[in-house]
Amino acid sequence: MKHLIIALPIAFGALSAAHAAEPVSFAKDIVPVLKSRCVMCHLTGQEPGNMKLAPKAAHAALVGVKATEMALNRVEPGKPDESYLVLKLDGTHVAAGGTGDRMPTGGAPLSAEQMATIRAWIEQGAPNN
Repeated sequence: MKHLIIALPIAFGALSAAHAAEPVSFAKDIVPVLKSRCVMCHLTGQEPGNMKLAPKAAHAALVGVKATEMALNRVEPGKPDESYLVLKLDGTHVAAGGTGDRMPTGGAPLSAEQMATIRAWIEQGAPNN
């Protein structure tokens, strides 16, 4: 029994590491989150933040583009902690020098799983895949 207690955390850690290493697809994993939680307020690019998050335009509106509220890029490939999108979704943007509300405005925060997926995609270089 003692060996099982020690082996379980190791096994779960290995599963987490394996899951984190799986490639995240922008089209299959990120776009559905944007469609269900973001695009209703960021459809045309004329809304606050000037981001067009409609599926065909979203990648170009996010990756390597300066945020309108501070000097960080919206998404800095490979660096989720330096990506304004992550800060806005986490609600930590004001402490980092940003402005405005946590996103999505007026809605519940993204789930831990959705945030982990977005972070993993950015860590993997934010590909348009």
